[in-house]
Amino acid sequence: MYSVVLRTRLLNGINRKTVVFKNFPQSTTLLYSSAAPQKKFDDEKHNHDDISVTKVASIHPIQTDIAKIIQDEVKSQTRQVAVKKEPELPWRITPSTDASNLVKHYLMLSKIRLTSLVVITSMAGYAMAPAPFDLNTFIMCSVGTALLSGSANSINQFFETPFDAQMSRTKNRVLVKGYLTPLHAVGFAAVAASTGLLILSHGVNDLTAALGFTNLVLYTCIYTPMKRYSILNTWVGSIVGSIPPLMGWAGCCGTLGNGAFVLAGLLYAWQFPHFNALSWNLRPDYSRAGYRMMAVTNPALCRRVALRYTGVIGALSLSAPLLDVTNMWFALETLPLNAYFGYLAWRFYKESDSGSSRKLFRFSLLHLPVLMVLFLINKKEWVFKKSKDELIVEKAVTDSIGQLKPISATLLPNTQKL
Repeated sequence: MYSVVLRTRLLNGINRKTVVFKNFPQSTTLLYSSAAPQKKFDDEKHNHDDISVTKVASIHPIQTDIAKIIQDEVKSQTRQVAVKKEPELPWRITPSTDASNLVKHYLMLSKIRLTSLVVITSMAGYAMAPAPFDLNTFIMCSVGTALLSGSANSINQFFETPFDAQMSRTKNRVLVKGYLTPLHAVGFAAVAASTGLLILSHGVNDLTAALGFTNLVLYTCIYTPMKRYSILNTWVGSIVGSIPPLMGWAGCCGTLGNGAFVLAGLLYAWQFPHFNALSWNLRPDYSRAGYRMMAVTNPALCRRVALRYTGVIGALSLSAPLLDVTNMWFALETLPLNAYFGYLAWRFYKESDSGSSRKLFRFSLLHLPVLMVLFLINKKEWVFKKSKDELIVEKAVTDSIGQLKPISATLLPNTQKL
């Protein structure tokens, strides 16, 4: 028979257990790390990772049984202290050289969700215009708008990469993470912008292309740098958001009328309660990155502006029938919708907490599509309701105006000589 004594002591800064076997002609003592994983023992000295088993005395001839006891003891101890390591993420080269992720990175660079919203508002403008629906022009207008929006967002991320890295909301963008190089992003933006302008100019009309180019310049050259200097960036950004429906309207009609400006006004006013409510809960992020937002520099003005522009939305909805853009049902149907929107803005103005701002923001996401659908349903002029004679007359007038343009261009130099 024999006894086993376990003692714990600190050896070279490591918590080790001393195993002493007694009642043998020659006693045996072994040292081992209690945090070491299970390993098989060899002779004399054994080292593997955290394992260090050292023989400090000779072993009795029945050393096989002793070694088994020691091994069982080490197993029981290591099961208790073993820490399960989390799997390490695979190491990747940045910028990424994997072409399979390139499309995904381009979509992220284009801010695909924001670009989708821009394209939808452009489609809404096209659908609400009082002109015949042409599928080819509609597709060209949508694709060109999407390319210009993606280009603008790419340039925006190129300029704001150092600041995006400081914000929780934007720290995972492709340029911040290094998935694409800045030069790659600028090249993508240049190709997308030039392609989009060519599509709008040759596939739609010059007015739509001019509106798209104006929006590109406003967003990249004015709105983006202004975010760090003045709270007026919110008003400029709202103008940027109101131009896509004008592009859709111009793509369908070739001109801009009262309906186009009412629709653009609704989009312009809607962005204030939407963005001010969103930015209210992001104030620490914006402040850390150095952005001059109303929610950061003037919280009281932020709440007042949100409430004020819900009233503007209500006024524009009521004026649409008076301007012969929609029927009276539009004013009646949007009245409860806009009233509740204003109530949430008033709650945000009074309470000014995260709960009220979150409710206002979430309802704004529902308010805009419902408002656009009601505008479409109740628009005054439907082309398919017109008689063939009316359509023929309108087409003849349009064609005659188009024929007069080159004639006036040729006559104009002669009149200037006179």
